Amino acid sequence: MNDLLLRVNLMCLLILLLIFLLKKFNQPYLVAYILAGVLMGPYATGVFTEIEDTASIGEFGILLLMFFLGMELDVPDRRSLLMKPVIAQIMRMLMSIGMVAVAGYFLGWPFITVVLIGTLFIFNSTAVVSEYLRKNGELHSGLGRLILNILLLQDVLLAPVLTLFPLLGGEPVPAARMTASVAGSVIIFLLLRSIRNRDFFQPGIQKLLGKDHEMQVFAGSFICLGFGLIAELAGLSGAVGSFLAGMMIGRLDAFQWLERTLSPFKVFFVALFFVSVGLRLDLTFISANRTLILTGTLVLFLVNSVLSAFVLRLLQYSWRESFYGGALLSQAGEFGILVCSLAYKTDIIGEGLFKTGIAITALSLLFSTIWISLLRKTVVPHQRDGRLIS
Repeated sequence: MNDLLLRVNLMCLLILLLIFLLKKFNQPYLVAYILAGVLMGPYATGVFTEIEDTASIGEFGILLLMFFLGMELDVPDRRSLLMKPVIAQIMRMLMSIGMVAVAGYFLGWPFITVVLIGTLFIFNSTAVVSEYLRKNGELHSGLGRLILNILLLQDVLLAPVLTLFPLLGGEPVPAARMTASVAGSVIIFLLLRSIRNRDFFQPGIQKLLGKDHEMQVFAGSFICLGFGLIAELAGLSGAVGSFLAGMMIGRLDAFQWLERTLSPFKVFFVALFFVSVGLRLDLTFISANRTLILTGTLVLFLVNSVLSAFVLRLLQYSWRESFYGGALLSQAGEFGILVCSLAYKTDIIGEGLFKTGIAITALSLLFSTIWISLLRKTVVPHQRDGRLIS
C-alpha cells in the first residue's frame, strides 16, 4: 500500500511540475500527462510498470469525458446537419484507405500493413480534440459541433473494425458477434437521431431522486457506466454508450448539477488514461528507429490535415475553417493503440510493426496540440459569433 501511495504521489507531483512548465508555453494539460507517463514508465525510471492496469483504470476517464460531452452537446435536429459528419467521415475514409493502398502497392507492403496504417489514419482522438475545443471556447461553434459529430461516428465504427482484425488473423468470429456489432452501430446511430426532448421522464425521476445528492451521484454513475457496458457487450466502444447516456440524462433537471460534482473524477481518470499512453513509449526502440517513427508521425499529421481540409472545403467551409478542422483531425486516436494491441495479440503483426504503430500513435497524441495551435495561429486570426472568419 505504501509503495502504491508513493508512486501515485510522485505522479501527481510530476504532473503538477509539468503543468506549471507547460502553462508558460500555453500547452494543454494532456501533454503533461503523457510526458509524466514517459518519464515514469518502464522504459525510463520504471516507477510504473503495470501498463495495462493503468490503462484500464484510465478508461473510466474517457467514459466520464464522453458522458459530460453528451450532457453538454445537442444532437443535430436537421437532416443537413446530421448528414454532414457522415459524408465527411466516409470521404475521409475512402481517401485515406485509397492513399495508403496506393503507397502500399508501390512500397510492397503486405495487405495487413496497409489495413493497419489505414486504420491509424481513420481514427482520431475525441479526448484531445474535445478538450482543445473546450479550452478555446469553440465546442459549440458550427465547426466544433461538426468535428465532434465526426469523432462520435468514428467511435461507432470501431466495432466493425475490431471485428475485422480477428478475421484477418484467421480466427473464426461468431456470426452473433458480427451481427451484434453491426446492429449495435445502427441502433446507436438511430438513437442519436431520435433523441430530442425527454420531458416525460422528468416527474418520475424527480420523484424518485428528489434532492438527495448521494442518490443522484450514484444514479448518474450507474447510468454512465451501465450504458458504456451495454455498448461494449454489443461490440461497440464504451465511450459511445456513455455519450448516449449523457445526452439522455442531460435533459433531466435532477442531474443538472452532476457535472461539477463528478468533474474532479473525470480529470483524474482522464489524466491516468494519457499517463498510460506515455507508459507505452519504448524510448530505446524509438531512438533506434527515430527516422522511421518521426517521419511516420509527420506524414500522418500532413496527410490527415490536408485530406480533412479538402473534405471540409468540399462541404463549403472556408479555407481557414477547413485547414483548422484538418489540424483538429490530424492525429491518430487512442483507439489506434487498441487496434495495434489487438493485431499484435492475435499474431497478425510482428513486434516491430506493433511498437512502431504504438510509437507513432502516442507521439501524434503528444504533439497534436502543438500542431493544432500552430495552424490555428497561422490560419485563424479571429472569430465572430463562433464562426472563423478571414
